Amino acid sequence: MNGTMAVLYRDYRQRMTNISLVFWDVLAPAAYLIIFGTGFESMIKIMPVFGNQSVTYPEFLLPGVLGMVTFGIAVNTSWGFFTDKDSGIVFEMLTYPITRYQMILGKICFNLLLAAVGSVLVVLLGTIAFHASIRWLGMPLVGLITLVSTAAWFSILTGLAIRSKRMDTYNAIASAMYLLLMFFSSMFYPLNDVPYWFRAISYLNPLTWQIDLLRYAISDIGDGFTATLDGVALCVFTAVCLVFATRSFDQID
Repeated sequence: MNGTMAVLYRDYRQRMTNISLVFWDVLAPAAYLIIFGTGFESMIKIMPVFGNQSVTYPEFLLPGVLGMVTFGIAVNTSWGFFTDKDSGIVFEMLTYPITRYQMILGKICFNLLLAAVGSVLVVLLGTIAFHASIRWLGMPLVGLITLVSTAAWFSILTGLAIRSKRMDTYNAIASAMYLLLMFFSSMFYPLNDVPYWFRAISYLNPLTWQIDLLRYAISDIGDGFTATLDGVALCVFTAVCLVFATRSFDQID
């Protein structure tokens, strides 16, 4: 077993010992889709999104919940890394025949595995419970977006976990990021009619880029030019996050 697979397997065994984290990884986003989708669907039967195109609210919400899957998993994984660092396990692992880059790659692969399971569950729930219309030809693009965004969220949150000295500091930063990124995005509502200042902040939010890309891939909402800009911005953001994570790992000694 090489170093990358060893890290992936260790994270898997560690996560299986804490079922509550598995719930937040996989089932909590599905619960969001059920609660918000059911609650708002009765009030908003059909909502115009772009031009003459209309979708039901669960169809609009589904890509946002997929974005929540990747971010929530990254929060839980980075929290586990902080506890490993705080207890000294990370320093012990650095004495093993595992490089820092294999450690990063193994953890990203574990995040991708969880994100794939959570995303499939959410998509199946959306199609079965809410009869959401899915553009199945866009699923390979959904997989690519999930891969890139999962790497980005894991990298930035793990970099923060490494650089944070105290558990309460890290928890405060991660919780603030979760709330601000989620509500200052297009996850729950279209940005067409929100105040200008709110829209400006939201369009600078990487989670908005990810969700809008997912909407384009799943429901063909938006246009190709805007989707291309979102894709380029998300890739640049991911590259910056990976550099941040690797430099943070290099500071561990």
